[in-house]
Amino acid sequence: MVESPIPSVPLRIAVPRGNLFAPTIDLLEKVGFDVAELRANDRKLVFEVGEGREIITTRPSDVPVYVEYGASDVGIVGKDVLLEYVRNVYELMDLGYGECRIVFAVPEGRDPESEELRRLGVMRVASKYPAITRRFFEERGQQVEVIDLRGSIELAPQVDLAESIVDLTSTGVTLGENNLVEKAEIARSSARLVANRVSWKLKASTIDQLVKRIKEAQEE
Repeated sequence: MVESPIPSVPLRIAVPRGNLFAPTIDLLEKVGFDVAELRANDRKLVFEVGEGREIITTRPSDVPVYVEYGASDVGIVGKDVLLEYVRNVYELMDLGYGECRIVFAVPEGRDPESEELRRLGVMRVASKYPAITRRFFEERGQQVEVIDLRGSIELAPQVDLAESIVDLTSTGVTLGENNLVEKAEIARSSARLVANRVSWKLKASTIDQLVKRIKEAQEE
C-alpha cells in the first residue's frame, strides 16, 4: 500500500458497477481506502471509506453525470462511456485497466456496405453506442440507420435485424463465436479517472495527491 497522505478534505468518488468494479476497488484499496464494505455489500450505494471520504456506486453511464454536476468530485469510468455520453468533465488520467476496443463488425463472408450500395439502400447497424456509431459513419461519409440495442448486439445480424454491428470487444472471441469479423477499429477504451471541473480547482491538492497515489500504486 502506498503511504503518501491525502490532505484531509472531503472527497466523493463515483465508481461504476459492472466489469470495472472489481479492479477499481482493488486499486482504491492499494491507494489506502477502506473498501471492505464495498466488497461485502452489493446493494448499498454510498460507502464511508475513511475520514471525509465517500464512494458512491452506480451504473457506468451515470458516473460522468454525477461528476459533471458535482455530486461526485471524481469518478472512474471507461473511455467508451466518455465517448458515447459526452460530458463536461476533466479527464485526469488513463488508469490502464479494463482495456478493450470499439469495433465495426460484419457477418463473415459478407460485405454489407457493398451490398447496400448496390441496392441503393441504407445499411442498418446495431449498437449500444449509437452516438459513436453515427459519428464514425458520418466521418466516413456514409449514411446508415443505427438501431439502438441494450442486449446481445451479436444477435442482430443473425435474425436480420441489422446487417452489421458496432460493439465493444476485448479478445474478439464473442465476435468469432457469432460468425462476425472485425472490419474496422473505431476507438480504444480503458478505465479513466475524471474530475468535476469546480472540484478540480477547489480541491486541487487533494485530487493531485490522489492522482499521485494512484501512480505510486500502479508502479508497485
